[in-house]
Amino acid sequence: MPPFSDISLSPAKSGQQGSNTSARELSAPPFWQYCIVYASHMSTYDLPFTCLLYRVFVGLETMSNGESNVKENVREYYGSKLQTNADLKTTACCAASIPKKLRALLKDIHENVLEKFYGCGSPLPEGLEGCTVLDLGSGSGRDSFVASRLVGAHGTVIGVDMTEEQLAVARAHVDWHMERYGYDKANVTFRHGVIEDLASMGIADASVDVCVSNCVLNLSPDKAQVLREIFRVLKPGGELYFSDVFCDRRLPGTLREDQEVLGECLGGALYIEDVRRLLAELGCKDYRIMEQTEIQITDEAIAAKVGLARFFSLTLRCFKLPELEDRCEDFGQFATYLGTLDPVSFELDQGHQFEAGRARAVCGNTAAMVSAGIDGMRVLKSILSAWGRWQGERE
Repeated sequence: MPPFSDISLSPAKSGQQGSNTSARELSAPPFWQYCIVYASHMSTYDLPFTCLLYRVFVGLETMSNGESNVKENVREYYGSKLQTNADLKTTACCAASIPKKLRALLKDIHENVLEKFYGCGSPLPEGLEGCTVLDLGSGSGRDSFVASRLVGAHGTVIGVDMTEEQLAVARAHVDWHMERYGYDKANVTFRHGVIEDLASMGIADASVDVCVSNCVLNLSPDKAQVLREIFRVLKPGGELYFSDVFCDRRLPGTLREDQEVLGECLGGALYIEDVRRLLAELGCKDYRIMEQTEIQITDEAIAAKVGLARFFSLTLRCFKLPELEDRCEDFGQFATYLGTLDPVSFELDQGHQFEAGRARAVCGNTAAMVSAGIDGMRVLKSILSAWGRWQGERE
């Protein structure tokens, strides 16, 4: 495998996005016209089917308009309504804590970038040196610039956002941060687009080591498509590490259409069981929780809208590893932290704290997670060593 400094992003493959397809879509007659043509030739027995077609069409049109409204509400809320993070009405976008090591790096972030940033916590894993990192919904660029420092001069960071006002802040401070870090050339770029379509921004299959996202996935009207795109661009063994707002129940669509509730990262909050199912469909059968904090809704107007729903800020890590089981199983494996980061200990997740030099029994999934980097696929390269013997063969 070539060194990370030799990895470059290739443009989207021909045919993924083209004017011919768009032209065909634009010239195609609306679905309702087909219904009218069919209705003109139908018998009385065909009426129920025609009614079904009409209901399907109306549903599709409503869904399309709803998705468009969600994106427009997000653009307006973060692009013009919010001037600084002090304008937020809840703590949903800033409930997660920031690790001590990352807090120190924030001192080297320009104050204008910090002021315009609306994320929760700072979802950046350890061991990023030389990696290609994709920051979804990068906003003013705070996490992208921190990642720029962590990946080093030979790493690459790509920030993606759909709000031009936020991108303008990030792009205006690239040179300032590169000079601050002592880099000869910029290792971070910012691209305009939606996170549901990373191919349109030239982000190729299996080109990213780590994908991070800070309180952004909840803002998407099509979370399943976002996750599909993430796992498309991740390399084998790559990692999704993200903070977001979760809810203890599915929320009604009216909250997703409320600009204020949506913009405060509550209206689109993810139901954790839905996320589990979506990840499983993509082959990720096991995710790990890094941090969990309940969000307190102190704004009376917003509290009245959300009712008894409880919201949580969670930081999750998920690996693109096909061999994961749907539950932890004991195959007689152990893992030993080599002390290559913190000299004392390393935290894989809430339930796995490793002391340097001390072997610890781990399940098959944990062994797969910590072993992937040994094969040159990052994850936790040179941090942990996994060893043991199989107690049985997998089907």
